[in-house]
Amino acid sequence: MGKISFSVIIPTLNEEKSLSLCINAIWAAQGDVEIIIVDGGSEDQTVSIASKENVIVCSSKAGRGVQLNIGAAMASGDVFLFLHADTQLPADAFRVLKKRFENPHVQIGTFAMCFDQRHWLLDFYAWMTKVDSLWTSFGDQGIVTRKSFFKMIGGFPNWPLFEDVRLLQEARKQTTIDTFPAYVTTSANRFVRKGIFLNQLKNGWLILQYLMGVSPEILYQKYYSISGKTEIGANSR
Repeated sequence: MGKISFSVIIPTLNEEKSLSLCINAIWAAQGDVEIIIVDGGSEDQTVSIASKENVIVCSSKAGRGVQLNIGAAMASGDVFLFLHADTQLPADAFRVLKKRFENPHVQIGTFAMCFDQRHWLLDFYAWMTKVDSLWTSFGDQGIVTRKSFFKMIGGFPNWPLFEDVRLLQEARKQTTIDTFPAYVTTSANRFVRKGIFLNQLKNGWLILQYLMGVSPEILYQKYYSISGKTEIGANSR
């Protein structure tokens, strides 16, 4: 197998506090990758920060599924890494991924996850991400897929929420979701701000509603309780 190239696709909306850390962690892990920032109309300094980096920056209407698909359409890599702006890759990320994707049977996978703050409940939730399931695998962990497989399963649905859940559901119909032996680090701010247990309880209730057929657009409004814009890359569940 020849050299494997990677495209890292990051959807953003008001991510000025976390974006530089995310990008710097990618460069630290591997200098020769393509990074694509797809902004959904940020009103802070997100686009300005991204423009100063050696990355591709484009605009889109807000909505993580839409933004991720636009980034994928622009990407030239053999393997796509879909990453939230508040998540940082480990230093050995691309070494691990290159070794994994040398196996032609590996089509898609996620990293295990840890939080940037310590609490026994957060540690437990993070430990669960080592097991793939509807309840434990999400975009916060980074979703990595071959370009050909991504196209074969139809990409993300153009949803503002649970686009990651649906993509992984479609992937499981075709193959096994690999769990890479490395940890990404993601922000615990939303858990801590809203209460760790109550936030996870709310997340579980949203997933149940999703399984019952409630539209992702309605669930998005319920999740954020918003009338305007918010952060779409931030620790969504």
